[in-house]
Amino acid sequence: MSESLRNDGRIWVPKKKEDAKKNPADIPEADRDYYLERIYPSFGNLAPRDVSSRAAMRMCNEGRGVGETGLGVYLDFADAIKRLGEPAVRERYGNLFDIYHEITAENAYKTPMRIFPAVHYTMGGLWVDYNLMSNIPGLFVLGEANFSDHGANRLGASALMQGLADGYFVIPYTIGDYLAGQKPGSRPATDRAEFKQAEASVTGMNNRLLANQGKQPVSHFHKRLGKIMWDHCGMARTKAGLTAALQQIPALREEFWASVKVPGSADTLNQSLEQAGRVADFLELGELLCRDALTREESCGGHFREEYQHPDGECLRDDANFGHVAAWEYQGEGNAPLRNTEPLNYEFTKMSVRSYK
Repeated sequence: MSESLRNDGRIWVPKKKEDAKKNPADIPEADRDYYLERIYPSFGNLAPRDVSSRAAMRMCNEGRGVGETGLGVYLDFADAIKRLGEPAVRERYGNLFDIYHEITAENAYKTPMRIFPAVHYTMGGLWVDYNLMSNIPGLFVLGEANFSDHGANRLGASALMQGLADGYFVIPYTIGDYLAGQKPGSRPATDRAEFKQAEASVTGMNNRLLANQGKQPVSHFHKRLGKIMWDHCGMARTKAGLTAALQQIPALREEFWASVKVPGSADTLNQSLEQAGRVADFLELGELLCRDALTREESCGGHFREEYQHPDGECLRDDANFGHVAAWEYQGEGNAPLRNTEPLNYEFTKMSVRSYK
C-alpha cells in the first residue's frame, strides 16, 4: 500500500495481546494504541518511513501484531471518512482501496487495512553529471541509481517516476549529444584485451550455470537469501544476527553453485539464466551489506543497530567515528574487500540528531 495513505489514515494496534486476533470492530477505542501518535506526537502518523517501519516491527515483536501471521498493524480510515465523507476519501485513494480489496476481499471503507513494512530499495548510487553520464565516458546511469547521495529509504513511486523521467525525457537528448560528438572509428575495438576478458568472464559464468546438474531452481536460493537478509539485515540489525548472516550467506553461495538447476540455453531469451546471474550477484551484495552493517557501530537513517539506541528506542548516532562516506573496494575472489572512507565536511550546515517527539 502506498505511503500516501498515511496522510489521512491512523495507525494502531490493540493495547492487549489477547485482542490481536479479534475483529477490529470488537475492540473499543479505549483499548486501541495509536502508537505513532503516542510516541511521536509532533509528527504522529506522518513520522518518516524508517521510524514508522521500526515502530510497526516493535509492536509486532511485542505480540500485538494483527492478522493471521501477527505481522501487521491497522491503518484505519474511520476518522477520515467521518471528517471528510466517504466520497472525498474515495476520490483521493479509491484506486488503492480497490487494489486492497482485490488482494484481501475486504472493504477498507468499512474495516481497517492491515499493513506491514516490506523490503524496499537498496540505498546507494553513482555520481553523474548534468547529462546523466558517469565519470566513465559513455557510461550513462538512469533511474534511482544515478544519485550519489541518498536519504533514509527510497520511495517506490518516486524511484519509478525517476526512471520514467530519465528514460522518456532526459536520456534521449543527452546521450544523443554525446554520440553526435564521437568521431567515426573512435569506439573501443572489440579485439582489445579488456573486451575479450569481460566477454570470456560472462560467457564462462553462463556456461557454468547451464552445465550445472543441480536439482534446485534459482527461486529456491533467492527465497532463502531473502529470508536471511530479512531476519538479520532488515529494519533492525544486531551484531549476533549479522555475524550469523556472514556465516550463512557464503555457505548458501557454495550450495547455489553446486546445486542450482538452470534449464534452457544461452542462444535464446532465457529468463532462468538471467535470474541465476542476478541471484549470483545478490549473494555477493547481500554479504557486503551485512559486512557493512556489522562494521557501522551506530544507528542512523535506515541503518538501525539494536545495540546503539537511546533508552526511548531512538537512533544513537556516532558522528565522530562514522561521519564519512564509505565505499568497499573489491580485492579479488576469496579476499576480504577494502573499506575506503571520505570525511563528510559541511560548510553551511551542522550535523545534528533528529527527533520526531
